[in-house]
Amino acid sequence: MNGVRKGYVRPLDLCHGSVDMTHGSGGRAMAQLIEELFARHLGNRFLGQGNDGAVMPMPPGRLVMSTDGHVVSPLFFPGGDIGCLSINGTINDVAVLGATPLYLAAGFILEEGLPLADLARIVESMARAASAAGVPVVTGDTKVVQRGAGDGVYITTTGVGVVADGDDFSGDRARPGDQVIVSGSIGEHGMAIMAQRESLGFTAPIVSDTAALHGLIAAMRASGAAIRALRDPTRGGVATTLNEIARQSGVGMMLQESALPVQTEVAAACEFLGLDPLYVANEGKLLVIVAPEDAARLLAAMRAHPLARRAALIGSVHADDHHFVQMTTTFGGRRIVDWLTGEQLPRIC
Repeated sequence: MNGVRKGYVRPLDLCHGSVDMTHGSGGRAMAQLIEELFARHLGNRFLGQGNDGAVMPMPPGRLVMSTDGHVVSPLFFPGGDIGCLSINGTINDVAVLGATPLYLAAGFILEEGLPLADLARIVESMARAASAAGVPVVTGDTKVVQRGAGDGVYITTTGVGVVADGDDFSGDRARPGDQVIVSGSIGEHGMAIMAQRESLGFTAPIVSDTAALHGLIAAMRASGAAIRALRDPTRGGVATTLNEIARQSGVGMMLQESALPVQTEVAAACEFLGLDPLYVANEGKLLVIVAPEDAARLLAAMRAHPLARRAALIGSVHADDHHFVQMTTTFGGRRIVDWLTGEQLPRIC
């Protein structure tokens, strides 16, 4: 004991250590976890207030708030992990409402036995994503559950932003004649998860498209195009998202199968697993409903942005009392693109 300095606390073993129940006890071990891991990587002047919440300034405008739980399995996948996914996904939920994302809160449910190295990797990924997006994590919470009662880590993130008075990109604003644009190739996130789960090998691996989209949305708005509605087609994919908009707006839609951008590897994986890319989740794409006279201008503005190089006009809005979403197939026929039924891809976001 003579060689141990007074007040010494052994640092977290981020190489070989693991989460245990004391990390959620509210005592010294929990404080150490917060200080040496969460605050070290996510720290900012708001988080540094050290309270159970954060006091932040709010610019003029209407408040927008969104929350999302993330239960991805596996925790790490080609192109991302549960950490950056939790940041980008919530930023996008705020941004597609026309808001400027300002702040994030993060809640962690950790399973006893989770390697601290994995947790550190996740937190570092969150920090990079938040920094790149310019949206800080200002408050958070950590709980620990017994071994076997979780699946490594669950993360809930809440985003806050502001939208200017008069701006409205709600899903009830689509009108007959409007055009439907997707910002890029679809199905990449869901198939990146499934390809890893099923050990599907491709010459070029499928990589998740997870990304924060508020910069792209700002460029779209700067084009001056009359944007009716914005959505990010996550769970349920493009098909379910367009059905939601059609129902909200009381319209129908007609898609063109030949216009849908789908990577060759994604199409192959979907065919192998018996899935339809229209129903596979995306985490870095958006759907936009735009006035017909502005479709070409908006499409050009989107393709000039690095997150929308493959943006494509994929369909149109028309009057339909049944609110059906349909698709003209490559063979010239038509089929109904219905809501997702059941759970096609569990634990993907």
